[in-house]
Amino acid sequence: MNKHIKKVAVIGSGIMGSGIACHFANIGVEVLLLDIVPRELNDKEKAKGLTLQDKVVRNRMVNDSLAAALKSKPSPIYHQKFADRITTGNLEDDIAKVSKVDWIIEVVVERLDIKKIVFENLEKHRTPGTLITSNTSGIPIHFMSEGRSEDFQKHFCGTHFFNPARYLKLFEIIPGPKTSPEVLDFLNGYGEQFLGKTSVVAKDTPAFIGNRIGIFSIQSLFHMVKDMGMTVEEVDKLTGPVIGRPKSATFRTVDVVGLDTLVHVANGIADNCKEDEKLELFKLPGFINTMMENKWLGSKTGQGFYKKSKDDKGKTEILTLDLDTMEYRSSKRASFATLELTKTIDKVADRFKVLVAGKDKAGEFYRKSFAALFAYVSH
Repeated sequence: MNKHIKKVAVIGSGIMGSGIACHFANIGVEVLLLDIVPRELNDKEKAKGLTLQDKVVRNRMVNDSLAAALKSKPSPIYHQKFADRITTGNLEDDIAKVSKVDWIIEVVVERLDIKKIVFENLEKHRTPGTLITSNTSGIPIHFMSEGRSEDFQKHFCGTHFFNPARYLKLFEIIPGPKTSPEVLDFLNGYGEQFLGKTSVVAKDTPAFIGNRIGIFSIQSLFHMVKDMGMTVEEVDKLTGPVIGRPKSATFRTVDVVGLDTLVHVANGIADNCKEDEKLELFKLPGFINTMMENKWLGSKTGQGFYKKSKDDKGKTEILTLDLDTMEYRSSKRASFATLELTKTIDKVADRFKVLVAGKDKAGEFYRKSFAALFAYVSH
């Protein structure tokens, strides 16, 4: 396929959609970022005497989301000026503009019924031959293209970025039943050459590769934390840079991604993988259900496993959720003798012999978590 990507449309401006839009802007691509029109005015708009027909109101969702993304850390954009490559709009007034793009990427809420409506509307304006993909983290690709035209299905597949899109290397490409091999080859090469990713073509199975393994790993840790009486800080200390992972480790990563997203994917696996040998692990522990009920979803709601607060003197403090009391408390420093033994070992791979041989709780944690993970992947 001889195709040059000059402009993409990203449908959905949430954390993931805005992140993907910024990453395309990073590499010099023009981006059309669209989202829904608000159904009611907020207090500021009412005070200004605005109506639901004013453009600033109609584009509020997309503009607020992009602005929040551009302020987030780590930054999704190489340079703030690159954000000028992103044009915002809404799915009622501006959807016809998708006829002028080379690639449409859907990043709306993880609900099949909503995605199918979005694709039906997009097809009315999409130019034949235009790439159209979904960033779904687990909905079967073959369900989403049902009822669409042959040209649509030929150019449709999953292109799953991981959050944050600028930084995480994995780029899953998931073909549908009628996806053209040329489309897969093009996306595989584009991901590697232009997006700076490690492209992997995955089968259309629940949660694909990364999330099937990743959700298992996190769910396994969730259950293990309670069984071993560990704290949030202890787990993040053990699953961060010491084993070659980001500082966000486990629980901070969940806060960034959003607990609701994780729960949605975990429930999808539990519902659709009835023969999975570890099905019980995909069922949510009690503290996760409590957090969902309280809407402690992470960064998007201001609190999750961590919560930013200010003390009496106005100084910012990061509080941590105590999984036993389900109350926030001051963070506690986590330390393990086994980790001390790795401080002089610069090469991450060389640390593992020391870590899994540890005689303390850290060593036990590594042996249990790695054994479970490697067995699951092998099976």
